[in-house]
Amino acid sequence: MEKKTIASSELDRRSFIKGSAGLTAASLASGAAVNRNIMGANDAVRVAVLGLNGRGWALVTGLQDLDGVEVVTLCDPDSDVLDRRSAEFQEKYGRGIYLEKDLRKVFDDQEIDVVAIATPNHWHALATIWACQAGKDVYVEKPGSHTFWEGRKMVEAAARHKRIVQHGTQSRSSTVVNEAISQLRKGVIGKVYMARGVVYRWREDIGVKPMEPVPENLDYDLWTGPARKRPFSRNLVHYNWHWHWDYGNGDIGNQGTHQTDICLWGLDVGLPRRITSMGGKFLWDDTKETPEILSSSYHYPDEQKMIEVEVRHWCTNQDGDVSVGNIFYGSEGYMTISGSSYFKTFLGQDREPGPSMTEGSNDHFANFIEAVRARDESILTAPVIHAHKSSGLAHLGNIAYRLGRVLEFDPASESFLGDEEANQMLRRNDREPFVVPEKI
Repeated sequence: MEKKTIASSELDRRSFIKGSAGLTAASLASGAAVNRNIMGANDAVRVAVLGLNGRGWALVTGLQDLDGVEVVTLCDPDSDVLDRRSAEFQEKYGRGIYLEKDLRKVFDDQEIDVVAIATPNHWHALATIWACQAGKDVYVEKPGSHTFWEGRKMVEAAARHKRIVQHGTQSRSSTVVNEAISQLRKGVIGKVYMARGVVYRWREDIGVKPMEPVPENLDYDLWTGPARKRPFSRNLVHYNWHWHWDYGNGDIGNQGTHQTDICLWGLDVGLPRRITSMGGKFLWDDTKETPEILSSSYHYPDEQKMIEVEVRHWCTNQDGDVSVGNIFYGSEGYMTISGSSYFKTFLGQDREPGPSMTEGSNDHFANFIEAVRARDESILTAPVIHAHKSSGLAHLGNIAYRLGRVLEFDPASESFLGDEEANQMLRRNDREPFVVPEKI
């Protein structure tokens, strides 16, 4: 493992890590917790960001730009990514920052209060659990989990170790979407019986790239972590892992997690009782494993409600005025929500314009830090239980797609009824020593 380095000799805020006081990976895995004092109102919240491609940089800047928050460590198994981001950080903020390739050493660092996770999906749950066991609060990007079972373990870890865990479904803090949900609750479109999530994104042909030696800049064993170890290919690292089952969940578990979350929120339902999915790859002859086209349906017979989520790629139409967003259907009209940007309502047979909102704000990071300071999970707009359910909806849809049949699900036991093959797909076999523990 590479030794922690400092991106600039100007870093004067913090001392070196007290290595002898840190937790070992073995103690983390066994459930040992770190005791630390609750920070005072004037203390800086010290943050480490894990995973620095794409969304990871948004976490760095979004948290660093908040008053009383200091990003102190960047962590990524790719040294080229670390070097690039440290240079960008130096240029933007005028100071250096600690760099680390091994996320386990970040958990050992007792000076870190918060871990923000933007790794590939297959690391989300285990990194969250290890961080909770190490006494750190967590901001984890969507989807919270890579498999359904992991999500429940995340909920258990946050509860046992009394950690604040925020899910990266930013719409929960959007004033636009909150007003939209408020209007649904008031009955603006009457009885709401169905929600749609639409994910129409341009996803290109990724080609067929060969297996090759692992580049020197990448610790591929750490990148792989709990997943199955596969021969290295540029079609896996970096972004295209989204389209391989060992690491990603397709677009329903990528962009679609925002939409499944809003569907659950707006309909005021939990996990479904019946799931079916159909789709496939019809355009590109590339190495993607996940479907490019996917239609998933979730039935709530007791509530007489239904959710539909549709993923499309490349050339497509909008659904109403939405290409990425949600549509709610009621007895008196319907509502469209475009991401977190705006919502509109259309009432009656003539679709007369109803209440709408086109401008708002979103303080999702600030909401998280407020809850961290107050040590109060109830402040969170997107707590870990929502991460489990919104991510879980995507996982259930993917399982139904892969098995090609209608599945009956028991929300109480969080298991499929009379279908052992489906139940086995609720979790994966983790690769040692990167194992999500059975008992938290």
